[in-house]
Amino acid sequence: MIELRNVAYSYGGGELFSEISLSLGPGTFHFLTGPSGSGKTTLLKLCYGDLRATAGDVAIFGEDTRRMSRDSVALARRRIGVVHQDCQFLDHLPLSENVVLPLTVAGRAAEAEGNLMDLLRWVGLGAQAEQLPPELSGGERQRAALARAVIMDPDVIIADEPTGNIDWEMSQRLLTLLVELNRMGKAVLVATHDLNLIRAAKSQVQARILRLSNRRLQAAGADL
Repeated sequence: MIELRNVAYSYGGGELFSEISLSLGPGTFHFLTGPSGSGKTTLLKLCYGDLRATAGDVAIFGEDTRRMSRDSVALARRRIGVVHQDCQFLDHLPLSENVVLPLTVAGRAAEAEGNLMDLLRWVGLGAQAEQLPPELSGGERQRAALARAVIMDPDVIIADEPTGNIDWEMSQRLLTLLVELNRMGKAVLVATHDLNLIRAAKSQVQARILRLSNRRLQAAGADL
C-alpha cells in the first residue's frame, strides 16, 4: 500500500537520511525507533504524502507521489489515519464533533450516524462524548486522536510517538487498540522512543522493528 524505494531526504543543504526502503502492506505492523533528530517524523510524513522525497521513489496505493497532484494526495490521505505526536483539537467543539471532523470536511458526516458512539466506546470514551478537549486527560486525548484517525476506516494507521505523554497503563491500552486494528488487516506504523512498549507488543503482534540512525534504516536487534 505504501512503498519507499531508496528514498533520501535533504533540507538546509544537508542530508537527513538516504537509501531508505520500506514496504507497508496489508496486515503488517512496524515500529520505528531511533535517536531524536534522526528523522523519524520526516520519514512518517513521506509515508503519508506530507513531504516529497529528494531522491528515490515513494508510492502511495500504487501512485508515485512525484506525479500526484495536491488533490490526489488529499484523496489518498483519506485512506491513511495519522495520530500526531502533539494531537490538536478544536477546543470549542465537543469530543464527538472533533472525532467526526475528518468525515465532516469530506462531506460525509452522515456516515458517522450509528457508528460514532460505537467508536468512542471502543476507545473507552463513550462517557466523554460531550466533553470539550481541555477537559480530557492526556491519555483520553491520545485515544480520541486514534478514534479521529480511524473514523474514515483507513487502510493504514501511522502514529508518531502516540504514548510519549501518557502513563504506562494508558500506553498499554493504546497499544491494545493498535493491535486490534492490525488484526483487522490494517497496516500499522508506530514511531516511538518507548522500548518497553515495543517489548510489550511482542507478545501481542508479530511486528517488524526498525531503527533509523546515522542516516540509514535497519532492522533492530533482538535485544530490544
